[in-house]
Amino acid sequence: VQLQASGGGLVQAGGSLRLSCVTSGLTFRQYTVGWFRQAPGKQREFVAAYIRSGSGGRIHYTDSVKGRFTISRDNAESTAYLQMNSLKSEDTAVYYCAVGQPPAISGYDNGNAYRYWGQGTQVTVSS
Repeated sequence: VQLQASGGGLVQAGGSLRLSCVTSGLTFRQYTVGWFRQAPGKQREFVAAYIRSGSGGRIHYTDSVKGRFTISRDNAESTAYLQMNSLKSEDTAVYYCAVGQPPAISGYDNGNAYRYWGQGTQVTVSS
């Protein structure tokens, strides 16, 4: 199983980036996909999750990104996306995609519930 995250970069505050996570070696539609981030000196935090359709297919966001970030997935392409708009300096972090089968109702925001992880892509927002 491989996950390849890309799309990070340097952007000014208020700008946008679109992250991609291309997966291989698994039946993507059977997995929940999550995005997490880790800023320097801080713990990894949950950003967004797209629950697998077999468990309801719901979407969840952490409060700080609601209305600005959009998670999506293309099961035919085994790829997940994170569209990030209105970026703020506090969004600066390494962003990771992960797939797993966490509980659909709770636990989707727990990184320990995800089995496979990508390598991370750096997002830097300048103010």
